[in-house]
Amino acid sequence: MLLLVYDYMPNGSLDAHIFCGPEKTTLDWSLRYKIVSGVASALHYLHNEYDQKVVHRDLKASNIMLDSNFNARLGDFGLARAIENEKTSYAELEGVPGTMGYIAPECFHTAKATRESDVYGFGAVLLEVVCGQRPWTKIGEFLLLVDWVWCLHREGRILEAVDERLGNNYVVEEAERLLLLGLACSHPIASERPKNTGNHSDSIRVHGSAPCSAFQTGICLGFNAGTGQF
Repeated sequence: MLLLVYDYMPNGSLDAHIFCGPEKTTLDWSLRYKIVSGVASALHYLHNEYDQKVVHRDLKASNIMLDSNFNARLGDFGLARAIENEKTSYAELEGVPGTMGYIAPECFHTAKATRESDVYGFGAVLLEVVCGQRPWTKIGEFLLLVDWVWCLHREGRILEAVDERLGNNYVVEEAERLLLLGLACSHPIASERPKNTGNHSDSIRVHGSAPCSAFQTGICLGFNAGTGQF
């Protein structure tokens, strides 16, 4: 019999705090930023520092657990798979596992999970944490949250995507950085997403370009695994 032991997470899941009802106070900006930094650190560990590369395959807000100090822990490894060190993907023979809205588009064609597909899921989490909306939220003419944020970015209005419940109580530079990183992680072409490489000081960073002029001007966004900060 296999027994899994987890630390008790008194604050439950991130999902319950971002998508809470009016009777609960939503997470303030400093906690949101702290949580996504913790998730980035955990993803870097799975992809680069564990004995084997591991793809989580179901990265979403409801699978991010919060301890008493709101430190983030990745949970629900039921779909996670280890990848042999010389390989870059895990092939699924029975369809595409995961949750709609967080599954990278290439997975529907290749049925393979990669570090890049995990990065896509991380991008979806970034956008829902900053915007306070689920990835499949329909806003106006847009069927997906990411499409709405892209439009705002092209029009130079990306900060209008920030969760309105925060009012003006957020750090503008941090919010813009996370929104841009979320868009980069959501790039439809896997090779153009931020590289979660083994470089400890440059773990999640935009190396490729995105279909938007802002990323073609040399803007570089990153998470520093050494300091635990973007």
